[in-house]
Amino acid sequence: MNRILVIRGGAVGDFVLTLPAIKLLRDGFPGARIEILGYQHIIALAERRFYADAIRSLEDGPLATFFARDAVLPVELTGYFGSFDLIVSYLFDPDRIFHDNLRRCGIKMFISGPPKLSGHEHAALQLARPLEQIGLHLKNSAARICPTEEDREFAQDVLGNSSKPIIALHPGSGSETKNWPIEKWEKLGEHLFSTGRTALVVAGEADEERLRLLESAWKDKPVRFAKNLALPHLAALLEDSVFIGHDSGISHIAAAVGARCILVFGPTDPAVWAPANASVTVLRAPEGDLRLLAVETVIGAI
Repeated sequence: MNRILVIRGGAVGDFVLTLPAIKLLRDGFPGARIEILGYQHIIALAERRFYADAIRSLEDGPLATFFARDAVLPVELTGYFGSFDLIVSYLFDPDRIFHDNLRRCGIKMFISGPPKLSGHEHAALQLARPLEQIGLHLKNSAARICPTEEDREFAQDVLGNSSKPIIALHPGSGSETKNWPIEKWEKLGEHLFSTGRTALVVAGEADEERLRLLESAWKDKPVRFAKNLALPHLAALLEDSVFIGHDSGISHIAAAVGARCILVFGPTDPAVWAPANASVTVLRAPEGDLRLLAVETVIGAI
């Protein structure tokens, strides 16, 4: 096996949960060149950081032809896909249009991974299960992200003279139902500030409103805000931190770089969706309702 392509769409957490499966491929075929096709800002977490020798954007215009039946396929992409000994795809392809077009490129072996997960087995195990057909069995569901020295230099510039461990907070997620009420985050912050701790709040585009509320509530407090960072830089920033967050992609990044994580879970099942890293503590809200999770419970975990 000389060339392997992994195709992975989805959100940040979906990709991080797929890293143990990609590691299986890396360990099982150590001499192979592995490339990843996906959303470029997400798969950058793996580019030349152990997992991927190269990455390619799933949003490249010519790729659209592969999702149309009987399309005229671009010569360059036909040669590109045909050059791989193995393609593992997690794309949603119920009518097998993408699969059939790949077959027209002369691919040698194709494995379809589950685009959607079900049941009570941990997500990383479900994502790695299809690789058992080539003799690869996942034993460790914990993802690991490997920042580069350049990533760490960026993080050090952001932190300045701050000593580690930092307290990092991510008050958002991709769904409001998975968010701890903002007033509880405010109370948590006030407790941290009263003990002389400095907090770092990290946020993405989906967190703008929650961030605005915290910026207003925490004026003149010892807090820094890091917004919309490139994910490899964010990963390095969270490395070795004490991190408090929700069921979110950023929480998966924090766990994968070794942060000591306290993650509050509401309606989603942590047995499936929580990072499997040993440094993670999950606080499950009573009745799955995050409004019922007390600030004191989180303080006690910290």
